This record gives sequence, C-alpha cells and structure tokens, in this order.
Amino acid sequence: AQLVESGGGLVQAGGSLRLSCTLSGRPLSHHVMGWFRQGPGTARDFVAAISGVDGDTIYSNAVKGRFTILKDNTKNMVTLQMNSLKPEDTATYYCAGAEWGALTSRLDEYGTWGQGTQVIVSS
Repeated sequence: AQLVESGGGLVQAGGSLRLSCTLSGRPLSHHVMGWFRQGPGTARDFVAAISGVDGDTIYSNAVKGRFTILKDNTKNMVTLQMNSLKPEDTATYYCAGAEWGALTSRLDEYGTWGQGTQVIVSS
C-alpha cells in the first residue's frame, strides 16, 4: 500500500486548508487512517484518526473543534479539513494507515506512511 498527501501550503492565521490523502493498493475500508504532524525540532504528534469500517473518529485536544477528518471509501481517500488555523499548527502533516487496526492515536500502530505535506500558518 502507498499513501500520497496533497493540499498543504501557506495560510494566514484564522484561515482554512484541506489536506487529502489517497491510499493505493489496498481498500480504505480495511484501514484505520490517521493524520500526524511534526514541527521543526519536535516529535511527530497525533492529530486525528478515522476508522475505515464505521467512520468513528478521534482527535487530539489541540485540534478538536477546529479540524475534521473525513473518508471516502469509493475514492480511497481521507481528508483533513483544518479551520481556524493558528501559527502553532505549522508543521509537516503526515497521513498514516493501519490495515485492520484499531482506532488509535499511537504512532507505532501505523505501518504505512505518506511523504508529508507542509502547512505554514502565518500570524
């Protein structure tokens, strides 16, 4: 399986961006899909995840209420809608997948990773 992200860019604080992640080679419905982010000099942190089976979601406290993770099994795609962006959201965002995995925020539970897409939020 492979993951390809798109949609990053530069946005002003308070603005919105939508990230997309396309899974190839395996059905999305078999996967838990997550988004993680990594700022300069920091660890990779959990952002959000969604079950490909039933659509259940979990979010980090830092983004809850501002970000929404969605899936489209017919397109094998997951999106992350990011609203009310803040400068501290600046990071490289990574899509990750875990086939037949449980819905989790644990980075080590995800076996497939995309190459990352950069998001910069200016103040």
